[in-house]
Amino acid sequence: QVQLVESGGGLVQAGGSLRLSCAASQSIFSFNYMDWYRQAPGKQRELVAGITKGGSTNYADSVKGRFIISRGNADNTMYLQMNSLKPEDTAVYSCHARRNPGYHYWGQGTQVTVSS
Repeated sequence: QVQLVESGGGLVQAGGSLRLSCAASQSIFSFNYMDWYRQAPGKQRELVAGITKGGSTNYADSVKGRFIISRGNADNTMYLQMNSLKPEDTAVYSCHARRNPGYHYWGQGTQVTVSS
């Protein structure tokens, strides 16, 4: 079965940076889309950034200009570079992959905490 494992979360001060990694058990090019979601306490899960197999990217308005989603050279890794972090970025960040039609895979998440 497909496995996604996130890493790179932690505690950082406002204005700092973190890079999250998502390691997949197979080539990320076997997926049509890969995305980063986040969920803060008391809030719904929201899409942060996504990338298609062809390399097209999209970002939530709240992170545009600060976050960058990319793929690693190893073909089984996806990254989320997070810069200029704000306290409101605090959440559990989860890696998600979609393969059409109707296949969805989730990692267990990594905690990101941004202090004031």
